[in-house]
Amino acid sequence: MAPCNKSIIITCVLMIISITFSKATDTDINCLKAFKDSMEDPQNFLSSWNFSTTPEGYICAFVGIECWNSNSNRVLNIRLPNMGLKGMLPLDLANCTSMTGLDLSGNLLYGTLPTNISKILPYVTSLDLSSNNFSGQIPRDLANCSFLNVVRLENNAFSGQIPLDLGRLTRIREFNVANNSLFGPVPVFRNGNISAESYAGNSGLCGGPLPPCEGPANKTRI
Repeated sequence: MAPCNKSIIITCVLMIISITFSKATDTDINCLKAFKDSMEDPQNFLSSWNFSTTPEGYICAFVGIECWNSNSNRVLNIRLPNMGLKGMLPLDLANCTSMTGLDLSGNLLYGTLPTNISKILPYVTSLDLSSNNFSGQIPRDLANCSFLNVVRLENNAFSGQIPLDLGRLTRIREFNVANNSLFGPVPVFRNGNISAESYAGNSGLCGGPLPPCEGPANKTRI
């Protein structure tokens, strides 16, 4: 192959990589913009989220944002606990396409969790939404977030049954739904040693580390 042809091929490959990377980082930036726009932030913790600058990796300096590396705008984790944020869980979090950790605990978030949560948070390993005002049912689709190691949903207003499909989360080592309004049998986690304290404050739960289910609930669990 002639040297000029090799040069053209290399240039094309580099252009493709650059375009792909640019699109990926643009989606992460849009993810954070949408998150900020959707939140009431009375204490102005998100005031550092200034999108008017353009240096590589600038979003990595934002409060609560951890990036894959300091020179890229690719979000690894969003950690914004105890900041008084108020709003619903934004669907635009799906644009943080490489995010593995989300901690929004101790805020004033409300509403239901998306029924397609695995599409919003496909690669998340740690999900902490504890001590908010979330309500409704825990979505069955959470079982499709197959990388989850930690799920903390305690101190909310979730109701209904815990989806037994969550037992398919083979990586789980911490699962806490204490102090909600849940009832029925609890999931069986094969690799997680989940204690009774993780289910405390839900008077209708049974099975697992809790007293056995009786009657129809026991049959459902089997």
